[in-house]
Amino acid sequence: MHEAAVARYAAGQRNPAQMFSAAELAFLSANGITAQQLFDYAEDKNKYDAPGVDHAAAIEIVRRDYFLNVQGGRASGTVLDIATLPGKSEAIRGIEWLPRLLPKARAKLRGELPASLMFCCGGDRGFFQEHDILPAEFLALIWRHENEPAAVVDWVVRRTSLTPGDRS
Repeated sequence: MHEAAVARYAAGQRNPAQMFSAAELAFLSANGITAQQLFDYAEDKNKYDAPGVDHAAAIEIVRRDYFLNVQGGRASGTVLDIATLPGKSEAIRGIEWLPRLLPKARAKLRGELPASLMFCCGGDRGFFQEHDILPAEFLALIWRHENEPAAVVDWVVRRTSLTPGDRS
């Protein structure tokens, strides 16, 4: 579906609700994915050549696992209020973007992102690249420490301080 969405976007389809068939929308919904999320991947792939299908699939596998096993296949009724997000330049322990990424990732994991916000957007991708973190790896970390943001921050700080050869 990712590749089809990328092709449809390239062909001019710009409406997430109309980009997918009823069967495709049902599949997405059954797996905790919204049309908007797949649309966002397609849009960014067309505009910036990222994220690729590998990253998109890995992110959605973590989300799907959480959706099915924690949420029992039921969507959350909550939507993250963008006004509550920390600013893009705010930092925790000297790491910019992390204060903003923490609630975004929690909202992604729970299926609570508003349509106007994307997990693994350009700013997120810059953060992940700078700190040598895979987006799905970060999302899984958020799940493991869902109610312990300090543990996530500690992990990122440790990860950032390692030399590239020590990060495996």
